Amino acid sequence: MRQLQVAVIVPTLNESGSIQACLTQLDTLGADEVVVVDAGSDDGTAELARATGVGRVLMGPRHRGRQQNLGAAACTADILVFLHADTYLEPGAIEELRQFVARHPRVPGGCFRMRVDDPDRRYRLIDAAAHLRAGLVQVPYGDQGLFAVRWAFERAGGFPDEPFMDDVGLALRLRRLGRLAVLPATIYVSNRRWRSQGILRQSLRNWALTGLYALGVPPQTLKRAYPAIREPVPAASHPVSKSLTPGP
Repeated sequence: MRQLQVAVIVPTLNESGSIQACLTQLDTLGADEVVVVDAGSDDGTAELARATGVGRVLMGPRHRGRQQNLGAAACTADILVFLHADTYLEPGAIEELRQFVARHPRVPGGCFRMRVDDPDRRYRLIDAAAHLRAGLVQVPYGDQGLFAVRWAFERAGGFPDEPFMDDVGLALRLRRLGRLAVLPATIYVSNRRWRSQGILRQSLRNWALTGLYALGVPPQTLKRAYPAIREPVPAASHPVSKSLTPGP
């Protein structure tokens, strides 16, 4: 039986502080294809990505949904994983995904179990809330490592052509095709947005924006309330420079 192929698509915009560590670690996970789709970064992100020698680098519009659709179209793999540059998957996650889809071919997609990469116990509440939202409400966010099986991604029409909430839009499309999965493998997420905006403030903003989007508020309007954060991921918190050990 042919082994299922996995492609990882990484959309970027001014991620020079994160992209090389992201790709270096990703190269160890066994993905069959890696595609970075850069939206015209002016900080050298695309050049740094090419310098790693990992996968391909494409140029796309400054529109994350279109970037990810472009990356998916450039791949031939059976399973598509959409990974943010400030996140990283634990060892074995790609193989776990491959085996899960082989056992459950009708599951349209899902995500990984999220853990904010910070020992502060307040983040464990955020981890738990993300797990419940993805598992019970069936609305994973993009930083949870959204994945879709090729047939489902194409049937769903890919990411919606919207400037914001593209991850929620794809999740809503996929869940119409079947129940989404939350895999046990962990995806580690940078704390940079919560650190910049405040833990409670950022969490409340996320929940409010998701609810308003579900109620039909235009993404163009919602985007104004979500500032861009492009701080580099601290080197000490990335597996390129530390071993992956579970926190408290």
